[in-house]
Amino acid sequence: MYEQEKITPYHDGEKASQVEQMFDNIAPTYDKLNHRLSWDIDKGWRRKAIKALAPYQPQSLLDIATGTGDFAILAAQMLQPKKLIGADISEGMMDIGRQKVKALGLDNVVTFEKEDCLHLSYNNDTFDAVTAAFGIRNFADLDAGLCEMCRVLRPGGHLSIVELTTPVKFPMKQLFRIYSHTVLPVYGRLISRDTSAYSYLTKTIEAFPQGERMVDILMKAGFAEASFRRLTFGICTMYFATK
Repeated sequence: MYEQEKITPYHDGEKASQVEQMFDNIAPTYDKLNHRLSWDIDKGWRRKAIKALAPYQPQSLLDIATGTGDFAILAAQMLQPKKLIGADISEGMMDIGRQKVKALGLDNVVTFEKEDCLHLSYNNDTFDAVTAAFGIRNFADLDAGLCEMCRVLRPGGHLSIVELTTPVKFPMKQLFRIYSHTVLPVYGRLISRDTSAYSYLTKTIEAFPQGERMVDILMKAGFAEASFRRLTFGICTMYFATK
């Protein structure tokens, strides 16, 4: 078991149900907080992860832990696939995503489905690409989730992930720790009215395996190739893998 798997937002119930409750609670303010807390840099991170897929022209995509659909929407606009499914356990988050997709006229391409990301309902070798932005560190079982992402990819398909990580070099490492332990949880509590959510998110960022260790975990999950690239001084890391 990885350290972040032991961390839960609340005190009662299984981790998956707690995470679902947390994201349902913060759904109305999630987009505003995400963009403000990252100074909108998160949009650039998503764009880089999607650009990595562009040379392969994927026509069927699965966006895991899609949340309010920001990654799914951007992928649909940049890659213009025939089909893109956003999967998540939180209906509250996906409801907001559905509204955004409809407003943009993308509802003929992008659909949302409630899924347990550790036990996906899709057949083997279904998708050309699988993506995930800032969601896999919430998995109750990271190995199981990554194995499922590999399983539903067709042979030769690609996985593109962006995840928040802790910088490893001075002074950004120290600055990020101060920011993540003061500004992020306090501002998150004020805006979202959830006293636990953003403290939980900070803890999972610090505990989540990153860099070379995460590449090893991806290879263990069944991918033939995997690599990583640190973004914005290591605040975020992009992982790219091939089945």
